[in-house]
Amino acid sequence: MLSLEDAAKLVSARAALMQALPAGGAMVAIQATEAEVLPHLTHGVGLAAINGPRSVVLSGSEDAVLDIAEVFAQQGRKTSRLKVSHAFHSPLMDPMLEEFAEVVRGLTFSEPRIPVVSNLTGRLAEVYIPEYWVRHVREAVRFADGLHTLHELGVTMFVEIGPGGVLSALVQGCLDDGTHIVTVPALRADRPEPYALVTAVGQLHTHGISPEWQALFPGARRVDLPTYAFQRERYWLDAPQASGDVRAAGLGAADHPLLGAAIATADSDGAVLTGLLSLGTHPWLADHAVNGIVLLPGTAFVELAIRAGDETGCGWIEDLTLELPLVVPERGGVTLQVAVGPEDESGRRQLSVHSRVDDRSWLRHATGVLSSAEAPSAAKLGAWPPAGAEAVDLTAFYEGMAAAGLDYGPVFQGLRSVWRDGDDVFAEVELPDESAAEAAAFALHPALLDAALHALAAGGLVSLDDSPALPFAWSGVVVQAAGAAMVRVKLSRTATGSVTLAVADGAGDPVASVESLSLRAASAEQLPGAVGGDQLFGLEWTRFTLPSATDALMIETVADFDALRESEGTPDVVVVPCPAGSGRETADRVHSTTSEVLALVQWWLAEERAGRLALVTRPGDLAHAAVWGLVRSAQSENPDRIVLVEAEETDEAVRVLPAALASGEPQFAVRDGRCSYRAW
Repeated sequence: MLSLEDAAKLVSARAALMQALPAGGAMVAIQATEAEVLPHLTHGVGLAAINGPRSVVLSGSEDAVLDIAEVFAQQGRKTSRLKVSHAFHSPLMDPMLEEFAEVVRGLTFSEPRIPVVSNLTGRLAEVYIPEYWVRHVREAVRFADGLHTLHELGVTMFVEIGPGGVLSALVQGCLDDGTHIVTVPALRADRPEPYALVTAVGQLHTHGISPEWQALFPGARRVDLPTYAFQRERYWLDAPQASGDVRAAGLGAADHPLLGAAIATADSDGAVLTGLLSLGTHPWLADHAVNGIVLLPGTAFVELAIRAGDETGCGWIEDLTLELPLVVPERGGVTLQVAVGPEDESGRRQLSVHSRVDDRSWLRHATGVLSSAEAPSAAKLGAWPPAGAEAVDLTAFYEGMAAAGLDYGPVFQGLRSVWRDGDDVFAEVELPDESAAEAAAFALHPALLDAALHALAAGGLVSLDDSPALPFAWSGVVVQAAGAAMVRVKLSRTATGSVTLAVADGAGDPVASVESLSLRAASAEQLPGAVGGDQLFGLEWTRFTLPSATDALMIETVADFDALRESEGTPDVVVVPCPAGSGRETADRVHSTTSEVLALVQWWLAEERAGRLALVTRPGDLAHAAVWGLVRSAQSENPDRIVLVEAEETDEAVRVLPAALASGEPQFAVRDGRCSYRAW
């Protein structure tokens, strides 16, 4: 072990020498086993981490790492490039090793008093020597192996000492042999440190691990509770409850401005968070009106998802799709319910956001996927204002937004400065003083993030000529620093028409990042249906213009599901018509059709073929309508594997497939050669 002084020397020398290396290289997380990736490693690529049974990280020369990642992506495996300054734990670290070794040789090591499992070897650490720490820089982090060693030693309780619960979620994914495992994060991003730490100690105490209570509560003393249970007397201390304290109803406090209560679900490890929104309790929401109707901002759904992720140990919004606007009524309130499902084998959880007014039907507004995987790190925003960027005149900007149907009040008029450089827009955004005081209660205040998106219109990346464009689909959202009241933001348009966001504080340090944001037009006719009630809802098809297909696709059409299973080719797209189903009653036919499709989809995903499956359904068929709901769920979990097409004839679908796929729409209908997507 090291003294505090020597430990500081080791850490600072390691960091300084790493940062002094030339920038470059790449690190990519891959859904694969260690054995699967080893044959692909080259002299310029190393195995940087083994985080789980099917979770590794490769690091090294950029081209070589990306080539290997592409091999697995073609197999349908999930890959994610990490946003890092250097390729750590790779051959690119070699130039610093000798100088680092000289620093380490000057330190004094002593034997640990408590057994330590090394993340370099995955086994019990022996006496530390300088060469160990040199290898620690260069070789893989064997996190999963270390967990298995602890498990073999009988360890079933893990305390995470860090800023959140990411590692706690990884533990559950590594040790899945049925043994009861307890993981307790010491700190949580959304809670004050003293509260979070005492809560963690309480959780440990309920599982038989108690601290030195005098050190935690000086002056306190233990008292004995009576063991005789038949006097029917209570000995719990009654803490006074404020009006509206949700604990009186058996719930936990959500500690969030938009949510009032949180509770773990009894039949799974999911959670439900609830809240009540109104213009009386949240008057600042009135400053966000679209076509004269007050809507909950799309950025507020991001905030709700972040809070739900904190509740369940998921720090990354992998996907969030807004299906229906949420109207905040002029009188009364609207009840919110944010539901998070159980964790699957990959560390993901399904998310949904519903609302209802009074006792009317529940409406689903958003669905998504939360992930406990480590989110890619974000880079700093450099020189500011950006060199070479052209300043944008914001005079009368918000008057123009109001004329287009986006009527923003003072809280949402946060845009201060905007610059444009090609497809990149840079902006400074700030909350007004009265709202800035509330920012600390949010991960990222919805009004602040919404105002950042206004730069898209100010910088000309989106047009206000037609209907107002609102956030529709978010991907890869992570918040690195909570409570910001002023931010700098970089928005970049991608080749597919989506937008990436990098949000930083005044010093350029990361606050949040969004890998992809898609916007869609919201017409005045679409909004009244979002109010809810007893009315029936209908689907509306919105036409879109097909782009030119840039790549020639090999498309194979098969007659039915059996023919698909027997096919051995490797086309880019396999087209198959949806079966009609069997049974005289509609319900029987719906059941048989969805059962057949479910079996096919499970087979297709298990096969991990390189191409995509295009399933063609018929319009007006109730059984096929049910198939859409089923397959859309599979699409959310397996992007770019399945396409849904509604058409009268299969050939009609095949003719537009190359251009439709180039547009990025995974679900569309063909009518008289024109394509449309579904909108509420």
